[in-house]
Amino acid sequence: MIAIAPELMRAIHAHARRTYPHECCGALLGALAADGAREVAALHEADNRREASAAARRFLITPDDYRAIERDARARSLEVLGFYHSHPDHPARPSDYDREHAFPWYSYVIVSVRDGVAGETTSWILDDDRTAFAAETIVEALPDSPARAPKRG
Repeated sequence: MIAIAPELMRAIHAHARRTYPHECCGALLGALAADGAREVAALHEADNRREASAAARRFLITPDDYRAIERDARARSLEVLGFYHSHPDHPARPSDYDREHAFPWYSYVIVSVRDGVAGETTSWILDDDRTAFAAETIVEALPDSPARAPKRG
């Protein structure tokens, strides 16, 4: 399970709309709950470094960009929980290319963008044997999350 607050989901969707018809990409920063659930606390937008002719179907985060993501996470006392990217005019399902370039310990959020409109958003975790992705449930907040605690006036 991965918890992504509505404002962070809106930011992912906005990033996907801005980069359409190319894929957007970025990192999910946060913490693991005691039960293994992931709670996203921040995003790190990345530039798609794929050449323009391929950027509509592929994204690339360079090693330098990944180091910047890790520095950002450390500065915020967070972990890199995974990555997000968009699928312009395609479903929010991982491709074979996505599987070939994924790691089993990360969440992969995919947003489908059709005609510039962000829509279906899914999350996936690669099986340990790297042969397939398993769907991961997206929730707005974990049940015991401080984000769900009543606000005090």
